[in-house]
Amino acid sequence: MMKAAVLASPGTIELRNDVPIPQPGEGEVRIRLEGCGVCASNLEPWAGLECMDYPREPGDLGHEGWGRVEAVGPGVSGLVTGDRVAALSYRSFAESDIVRADMAAKLPPELDGQPFPGEPLGCAFNIFHRSDIRPEQTVAIVGIGFLGAVLCHLASRAGARVIAISRRQESLDLARHYGAAETIFMHDHYAIIDQVKQLTGEAMCERVIECVGKQWPLDLAGELTGFGGRLVIAGYHQDGPRQVSMQMWNWKGIDVANAHERDPAVQMRGLREAIAAVADGSFDPAPLYTHSYPLERLGDALDATRDKPEGFVKALVTL
Repeated sequence: MMKAAVLASPGTIELRNDVPIPQPGEGEVRIRLEGCGVCASNLEPWAGLECMDYPREPGDLGHEGWGRVEAVGPGVSGLVTGDRVAALSYRSFAESDIVRADMAAKLPPELDGQPFPGEPLGCAFNIFHRSDIRPEQTVAIVGIGFLGAVLCHLASRAGARVIAISRRQESLDLARHYGAAETIFMHDHYAIIDQVKQLTGEAMCERVIECVGKQWPLDLAGELTGFGGRLVIAGYHQDGPRQVSMQMWNWKGIDVANAHERDPAVQMRGLREAIAAVADGSFDPAPLYTHSYPLERLGDALDATRDKPEGFVKALVTL
């Protein structure tokens, strides 16, 4: 038996100690988890979705896990017991989880002892690819949390001029740390547009990445995109339909990229690129891991992800 968190009902986590340890099947491995990141996409199920059945499966919603392979199923090559990995699995708010072997990536010795929520790091690297950012472009990033901060680093490292837009001074300071050249408080729609016009000589931005997942930031991102530019939707919009100004998008002739990848091969490419960047020291995610909770306090971790107390960027659940 193992310990696992169960989302019993909206706003209620039950910790169970009697969950059968899962057994890996053909092409699968079981990972003894060291930890799992908490994702903003967990918040709608936490608050309650009409389309979702409760209670959820043990460990459900946890998809940012890392740990060590503890059992290997038939037909697996390339992974052995004891390998430390980051994985793309889906029930990692538990002591162990099952994953397809081809959806787990080895962590090199340089990362020993470091937390590694691989899924969101890989997601950021893949969003960067979809953004097609080039040297000397102006890139606005709307919303600076974990994802926005990583993208500040990647865009500035690519030679772009990054304008970071967010609601909190500490978020803007974080954006500066990761390479943003300019920062703007996300407070007034038209004032932000005017500031970006001033910074760009009225041209606006060749690339805009929306990282919030709400209506107003999406509206703002469209306004900040220049003629022939690209609007990249990285925010996870799961709380209802959106309206967009199709007239403006048509008039500007902009490209719109929904940048959440679903191709497993592409997901793994981003994960491996993130592993390599952290291992060789070209990217340091440590400042982003601001809050840590044991599995018994998963509810507190979800509340912190929602409420964003002072200094909060990302919560990790440790096991």
